[in-house]
Amino acid sequence: MTVNSAPDGANSAGPDLALLTKKYDEEKDKRTRADGNAQYVELGLSQSGRLSKLAEDPWVDHEALNAQQPNLRDGDGVRFLILGAGYGGLQFGVHLVEAGFRPEEIRIVDTAGGFGGTWYWNRYPGLMCDVESSIYMPLLEETGYMPKHRFSYGPELRQHAENVAKKWNLSDKAVFRTQLRSCEGDEAARRWKVALTQGRGPGEEAIDMTVAAQFVILANGILNHPKAPKIPGIEDFKGPMMHTGRWNYGVSGGSPEDLTLTGLTGKKVGIVGTGATAVQCVPELAKWADQVYVFQRTASAVDKRGQKETDPEEWRQMTSNKGWWRVRNENWNSIICGYPVKVNMVNDAWSAIATYKHLTGGVHEPVGLQEVPELIGRALAMDAPRMERLRKRVDETVTDDKEAADALKAWYPSWCKRPCFHDDYLETFNLPHVTLVDTNAKGIDKITPTGIVAGGKEYDLDVIILSTGYRAPTVDMSEPGKMSNATITGRGNLSLSSKWLADGPTTLHGILTHSFPNLILTGPAQVGVSPNWVFSQDSLARHVAHVVSEAVKRTEKPEAVTIEATAESETSWSMQILMRSTWMAPIGVCGPSYMNNEGAMGRQPQEDLMKAMRGAGYPLGIIAFEEALDQWRREGSMQGIVVGSGP
Repeated sequence: MTVNSAPDGANSAGPDLALLTKKYDEEKDKRTRADGNAQYVELGLSQSGRLSKLAEDPWVDHEALNAQQPNLRDGDGVRFLILGAGYGGLQFGVHLVEAGFRPEEIRIVDTAGGFGGTWYWNRYPGLMCDVESSIYMPLLEETGYMPKHRFSYGPELRQHAENVAKKWNLSDKAVFRTQLRSCEGDEAARRWKVALTQGRGPGEEAIDMTVAAQFVILANGILNHPKAPKIPGIEDFKGPMMHTGRWNYGVSGGSPEDLTLTGLTGKKVGIVGTGATAVQCVPELAKWADQVYVFQRTASAVDKRGQKETDPEEWRQMTSNKGWWRVRNENWNSIICGYPVKVNMVNDAWSAIATYKHLTGGVHEPVGLQEVPELIGRALAMDAPRMERLRKRVDETVTDDKEAADALKAWYPSWCKRPCFHDDYLETFNLPHVTLVDTNAKGIDKITPTGIVAGGKEYDLDVIILSTGYRAPTVDMSEPGKMSNATITGRGNLSLSSKWLADGPTTLHGILTHSFPNLILTGPAQVGVSPNWVFSQDSLARHVAHVVSEAVKRTEKPEAVTIEATAESETSWSMQILMRSTWMAPIGVCGPSYMNNEGAMGRQPQEDLMKAMRGAGYPLGIIAFEEALDQWRREGSMQGIVVGSGP
């Protein structure tokens, strides 16, 4: 199907927007479900032993970690407790050190057994970043590191996290295998009482501890809790099953560094899901398995990636000027946000998405409610040529199976799902042993002891791979305690969840919230959002380091200093977000996904929707967000923040 209404031989007038909108609505309606997020089960919280086991850490070396001297014990006190040992947590640690705080004052807590965050957990074959390495990998300028490829692969990304920790003397400051249970404010002590549980491995008793922290920084990311659909019979499958976020090389053969998946030779493999992970994983499976069945509910929009090895001379020229990493990031994000630039420095496929700014925020004039239909129409018209090009790319690439080609076309605007980029995914469906099983938006019927039933047909399988993603970060309006599976209680016994759910997200700059002094938030609510989450976290980490160091300078008792947003300042910031939230109205045309809480946002009462929109990213985009923070810092009075140090 095409949406070009021009007759044969006539000049194309572009896609027929009425026909396109009708198609988008039809596809959205087919996928909308009343159960929303309830259609999934989180592996780590599952009552099923089979599913909960899929969430276990396959990479941790318990013996080595147990042999180390503990660096955090029950009753200890620390200045900074950072939750998250991925790129985000490391950036906060690094910028605090750069601001003059000692590494010994920092502890980095993570449930993982090592540094890396998403790059620790995800080690599936084909894993790489989808944003160019030169702007994605943090602290490249400071470390002097040159990535091996334009888009770095998983092992390199994970090793970079280790290298960053080592360079800033944070390697031995990590408290791994440790779950945050609760944070309770102790106003008299001007500390947070932090309850933690550390796992020690099979046969070892877990250690519960409570420590005191002057500052708690919640930098544990947005996609942390792997999930699976509640498919009837999912526990009955007799063969191996794994989630891509916990890959089992004992089944597939090979390793993260050696993708010789000899364990799949002669096997029939089914992979459930066709999102950004599957797009990278499927081509690798096809190299080894006897038969690959790809079970699809919704197609991904897949553009070219342009992978290549890094040219040392090009890299030298690109990085010759001081500050190049942020300049390059600001250029790339300016394009995403809709600003004109003289030179497109990165020149990647992201740069061709002119409408992603309706998800991340971008330059715009205020939009009244009466102007929303026109705004949506303009966004669809601007986006239509790109999506039509990607659908034509499917036809040009998948030439051996027209039915598969038609099913692989994405019928939604660019801003509705994470865009995908790959040089081999579509080509894989020309292979005779790779079969796309499109479920026409219905999903899988059931799983049997020997395979998967979809569309009434059973597919015999030896291995099932769940490429089914993570808990939506928009659950409970991205309430930070929920995102951490912890309870957070501030002044007056006020829980952060009750404040969040009663009023909607309420912060100053996305980092501080009233009644919770010295609790540092890191988004996604009310911060500058970028498709490059690392840059978003870098901006926040720099800002937080400035705020904390300035507060310390302004008191005679730095060991007692507190920082807290005033009620007035957080209300003002939240209203800035809400008053511009109509810019995000085009999200309303999207089908269910993790970006809109599996469609729940579109079914909310008006009052609840208004609360949720307070939790949007900064509507003017991350470039304007950075300018707002920079202006606030230059003003110098720490406006909207109360700096205290006790009586």
